[in-house]
Amino acid sequence: MAKNCLIVNTGSASKKYSFYNENENVYTAHFEKEGESLILSETINGKKEKKTVDSVDYPKSASLVIKSLVENKILESEDDLQAIGIRIVAPGNYFLETQEITSEYIKKAEKTLEKVPLHLGPALEEVKNLKKIFNDTIPIIGVSDSVFHKTIPDENRIYSIPINDTREFEIYRFGYHGISCQSIISQVKDILGYIPEKTVVCHLGGGASISAILKGKSINNSMGFTPLEGLTMATRVGDIDPGVVLYLSEKLNKSHNELEKYFNSQCGLLGLSGKSDDMRELLKGEREGDNDCKLALKVYKERVRENISKMATNLGGIDLLVFAGTVGERSYVQRERICEGMEYMGVKLDKKKNNLNEGDVLDIGDENSRAKILIIKTNEMEEIAKEVYKLSD
Repeated sequence: MAKNCLIVNTGSASKKYSFYNENENVYTAHFEKEGESLILSETINGKKEKKTVDSVDYPKSASLVIKSLVENKILESEDDLQAIGIRIVAPGNYFLETQEITSEYIKKAEKTLEKVPLHLGPALEEVKNLKKIFNDTIPIIGVSDSVFHKTIPDENRIYSIPINDTREFEIYRFGYHGISCQSIISQVKDILGYIPEKTVVCHLGGGASISAILKGKSINNSMGFTPLEGLTMATRVGDIDPGVVLYLSEKLNKSHNELEKYFNSQCGLLGLSGKSDDMRELLKGEREGDNDCKLALKVYKERVRENISKMATNLGGIDLLVFAGTVGERSYVQRERICEGMEYMGVKLDKKKNNLNEGDVLDIGDENSRAKILIIKTNEMEEIAKEVYKLSD
């Protein structure tokens, strides 16, 4: 069994790394592009440091992390690293398993790239960089972001297209943010001592989704074949009439790849407001009388509320409502707006508790709320590490 592992989580403009030794997180690094600069935030044994590094080093970030681990004597040498785990966001039955990344895995991932280039592309590039560094001497584990949603029943997985096309092209609602959901359910068990029967998880970050979890098992997720489906997100469109997609393709004269970027990067809160995808900026704009910022926030809130109701229908009620992700954890304004008028589902917020907005875990339910309402800080990196350790047993 591996005693240490490096965990990698890639985004389109950021990369996160965590080093675990005997299940303990002793190092984290976050590379993030800010304009023309590349910012590296490191935490070593609890001590945080932030610095600017050369932007040309972004593709080499894994090498910089390994070098730092050795220089800070966390590793004696790079040869002492025993396993690597990386989050994989990809549609397809093949990727509904957490498994070691082999040459076959990479070939299948390259064929899948056209479906989710903005999500799978950075991870695949990182895998190739890691394989160059270690020459296949260290196992790299691809941890599926959809495996938690394997339990979604067919009636919630299938689109209303000819069933033969569904099966031939594997067009299913795979669901995403599964690693986050698994982290939250694990924490819920620790916090409450049990897992409530009917749980709705709202993962509200740059990407956002809502999951229905029955007795600890996923039965629905608002994302679908790709992470584009569902809620209005920071820059992603969410649910949209397919007829609109066809119409925009003609009117905007955009290619397939251009539409992909349009729906992933130019829509959502950014597109609605015309100004920002940052919740703080939009709330500020609303206070200053900007009607487009106000509209963006109202659309966001309503999409979340609609999907909570949908998941409650799947579950037959709600015993626990969880808020996670950057917006879910930090925006007491949006939590209050989302929960407003949900007493009919047994959801009643305590506004004073909600406004505390501090700590990794907060119980913000009113004493008369039938459903518990918790804020939980998800820990995807730790959950990925658990999967890596499990697979290396």
